[in-house]
Amino acid sequence: MDPCSTNDDIEDLMPQLETQRAATGVRIKQHSLSKARADAGEVAAPSAHVPGTQKVYVKTYGCSHNASDSEYMAGLLQDYGYTLVGEASREEADVWLINSCTVKNPSQDHMATDIARGRAMDKPVIVAGCVSQAEPSLNTLQGLSLIGVQQIERVVDVVREALAGNTVRLLERRVRPSLDLPKVRRNPLVEIIPINTGCLGSCTYCKTVYARGRLGSYEPSALLSRLDSAVAEGVAEVWLTSEDAGAYGRDLGSSLPSLLEAMLERVPEGRMLRVGMTNPPYILQQLPAIAKLLSHPRCYAFLHVPVQSGSNRVLHTMRREYTREEFCRVADTLLASVPSLLLATDIICGMPGETEEDHQQTLALVRKYRFPVLNISQFYPRPGTLAAKMKRVPTHVVKERTRELSALFNSYTTFDTLLNTTLEVLVTDSTAVSRPGATPQLIAHDKGYVQVLLPYVPEHMGCWLQVRVTHTSKFHVLATVLRVLRPPPSGASADKATVDAAGVDPTLSPDRPKTGRKAADAVKQQVNAQNGIASPDASSERVATTEHAAPALPPPADGCVQADIESSRETCARAADERRMQATPIFSANSGLALAEAKGPTTGAVRLDAHSPHGEVRRLGRRLNESVFGALVHAWAVCSRWLSGAAADLRSGRPRAVLTVSLLFAIGLTGLRTSRSSLVFSKG
Repeated sequence: MDPCSTNDDIEDLMPQLETQRAATGVRIKQHSLSKARADAGEVAAPSAHVPGTQKVYVKTYGCSHNASDSEYMAGLLQDYGYTLVGEASREEADVWLINSCTVKNPSQDHMATDIARGRAMDKPVIVAGCVSQAEPSLNTLQGLSLIGVQQIERVVDVVREALAGNTVRLLERRVRPSLDLPKVRRNPLVEIIPINTGCLGSCTYCKTVYARGRLGSYEPSALLSRLDSAVAEGVAEVWLTSEDAGAYGRDLGSSLPSLLEAMLERVPEGRMLRVGMTNPPYILQQLPAIAKLLSHPRCYAFLHVPVQSGSNRVLHTMRREYTREEFCRVADTLLASVPSLLLATDIICGMPGETEEDHQQTLALVRKYRFPVLNISQFYPRPGTLAAKMKRVPTHVVKERTRELSALFNSYTTFDTLLNTTLEVLVTDSTAVSRPGATPQLIAHDKGYVQVLLPYVPEHMGCWLQVRVTHTSKFHVLATVLRVLRPPPSGASADKATVDAAGVDPTLSPDRPKTGRKAADAVKQQVNAQNGIASPDASSERVATTEHAAPALPPPADGCVQADIESSRETCARAADERRMQATPIFSANSGLALAEAKGPTTGAVRLDAHSPHGEVRRLGRRLNESVFGALVHAWAVCSRWLSGAAADLRSGRPRAVLTVSLLFAIGLTGLRTSRSSLVFSKG
């Protein structure tokens, strides 16, 4: 059966449009522009009417759960025949698919910018993810096709209708999406498996529950089946993701430890399992079992446990359902029981009602544990949440506390003891090339999930290596390779195209490492030579392994910058490392950070695009869209931030003169931006 097929296809709903106009979940209407063209008898190129022949640009914001959803949607689209294109080729795409995140304001703002840019280019835009599910009435989303978080299986239907000029909204909450769907992995060596959706919490600041809903766990049998498939396809790492891994199974009469135990029995030697984010309340009762499983040789000693604040009073305001002391119990138990554990956490600065004493308690907690990975975020009032109605801490106070916490975090290092030690590491990724002629580095992790950067040797991708640490820093260590311990896993398919979960076309860059047949042969021969084993005849192996060569790893998007640091569910050390390591920040496979397009005009001219799905003259060139429109968006963002800060300043009694200076500064920034954009446009 086609994984995209359903009993209520969009085409079957068309005759019922009038009778179901008020129903929720599905809404279809025809764009007036498309109707006008049809009335005028305008005919587009034949390919515009043949479903599955167009190009789709996929962009992802948010956590690794969102990344997994994007991989599934990309797999369904590719399986149907659509061509996936990346950031560099987005202008050639016939339709844009944006997978959105509602955790914080910045990621939603960047989504709005992408939508506006797509509309300016006359692209049909489809929005999936948490924003579309939680806020479908948002002004930014009006007139767009939407896909709810439980409707990703129908992405092919929505893309087909959007290309036909219709607006489709599939937001009905159904059963959780199947795990047995086609998938295009951003990184062919990493499989992301969502083990549950939603959560049991009621945090006053969080809007994710409005999108993902209450806890819904996948059956263990479905998860084990997905794991078996991923292993057979040659992945080296398996990430378990969810909004709260610790709550897994509470709706099934199961538990996270029982699931991990069953999975680790099926993870082959040489592959690794990574557990995602878990909140303190639901791991407290499972600490001994979790500690034992994190110590398993095929499970990374890594856990993401958000504390959010070191003050019990603030935790109560947040409705986090645990105390500072209970978090310390979790941290102390795991750090004492799991050798080399890397404990990551999140902290929100400036929660409404937070006092200086509360802030000092948070600083004391960070001094105590010296977290290797700390995701620091300012408080953002999310519309519809209880915290959005609370009296806010003045903006300048929030910023000062954020700077103070960041300075504390940057004042210490945690990997110094690894200098001159020997580690065994698994290579799964490589850094992006930030400038022409630069050489990338391989990214590996040891059992304790320390990020290890190595010289770039394509044949080492997917290998276990023995390395010696030569340099340590805040976010990573540098090492040299001593020997290859294990070759890349077999079973990965080389004929399946890959695309970055953020919309990166892997075919655009030849600089990424390849782990195909020749690489595997070279490493096997190296390992055999080290162990004194004669290599078998290559021709006899090729019959069994030719179809299992792994594809080239896709590059992060060129010209992208990381936006405001997201406190995403699966953020880890690699994200912060690559931000500081490269001149142009990039998207990291681990980060789940929001991406914003690099601003500035690009070359382009007015042209008649015969292959456009709408077949119209593109009257406005790309440069006009990128410059003038970008200036308007920037002006709107500056004014919005100023008004928000001014309201807080008025409540705090700051002098009117300061507000006047702030207003003039904001107007000046907008003027400079507009002048710069106009100048660039005039030069074109």
